[in-house]
Amino acid sequence: MANLKEIKNRITSIASTMQITSAMKMVSAAKLKRAQDAITQMRPYSEKLQEILVNLSATLDLSENAFSDQRDVKKVYIIAVTSNRGLCGGFNNNIVKRVNSLLAGDYAAYETKVIAVGKKANDTFKRTESNFRPDGIGAAEDMFNDLTFERSSDMAQFLMDEFAAGNVDKVVVVYNQFKNAAVQEVQAEQFLPIVNPESSQESSSGDYIFEPNKSEIVEDIIPKSLKIQLFKAFLDSHASEHGARMTAMHKATDNASELKRTLTLEYNKARQAAITNEILEIVGGAEALNG
Repeated sequence: MANLKEIKNRITSIASTMQITSAMKMVSAAKLKRAQDAITQMRPYSEKLQEILVNLSATLDLSENAFSDQRDVKKVYIIAVTSNRGLCGGFNNNIVKRVNSLLAGDYAAYETKVIAVGKKANDTFKRTESNFRPDGIGAAEDMFNDLTFERSSDMAQFLMDEFAAGNVDKVVVVYNQFKNAAVQEVQAEQFLPIVNPESSQESSSGDYIFEPNKSEIVEDIIPKSLKIQLFKAFLDSHASEHGARMTAMHKATDNASELKRTLTLEYNKARQAAITNEILEIVGGAEALNG
C-alpha cells in the first residue's frame, strides 16, 4: 500500500502543477494580446519614418551625420535584451548563447561590453568582465517593469552620446523578434553607427517640399529614428517573452496531463494487483482451514 500512496501523492502534485501552468498560460495570453497590439501599432510608424529617411538619403549624404561615422572599430557595446522572469522556454537562453557567441567570435578582438536589459541577462553577465552597468539608465530589471518610450529614449540617448563622444565605435542590439506566439527569432541588429538606408532599400519617387530644409530634417529624424528602433526592439522582446511563456506553459500543461494519465493507469494497475493479492490470500487461508 505504501507504493499506492506514493503514486497517489504524485498524481495530486501533478494535478496542482497543471492548475498553476494552466493559470500562467492564461495570464501570458492576456499579456501577449496587449504586447502584440503595441508592437503591431509601432511597426507602421517605424517603417514610415524609415521610408522618409530613405527618400531624404537619395539626395543627401548621411555620412556627414555624427551617428553615421564609420570609424575603425575598437570598442563595442552589446545590448542583451532578456526578460526579468523565467519559465519561458529557451527565450532567455537563446539571447545569452548569441551574446556569448558574439563575444567569442565576431567581437573577440575588440574591447566589448555587455549592457544587460532584463534581470536574466544581468544575472548571467554580472560576474563577467564584459558586464557594464552605466549610470543614469536604471537597473537591469527596471525597463520591463514599466516599459515606456521615455525610458527607452533615455537609454537610446545615452548610447548616442557615448558614440558621439567616441567612447564606443559600434553598438549592437541582441533581442528576440516577435513573429507569432510560437515563433521568436533572435536578432543581432547594428544600432550605431547607422547604415545608410539607401544601400538596403530603394527610395520611392515623389515630389516633396522640405521645410525648413533637408539637412535640418535629417538632423531631427535620425535621433528620433534611433530611439524608435530601440523601443521597437524592446517591444518585440516584450511580446516575444509572453508568447514564449504562453507556449511553454501550454506544453507544460500538456506534459503534466499526459504524466497524470500514465500515473493514474499505473495506480489503477497497482491497486488492482493489491486487491487480487488480498483475494488470493483470503482464498488460500480458507482452503488451509478446510484442509
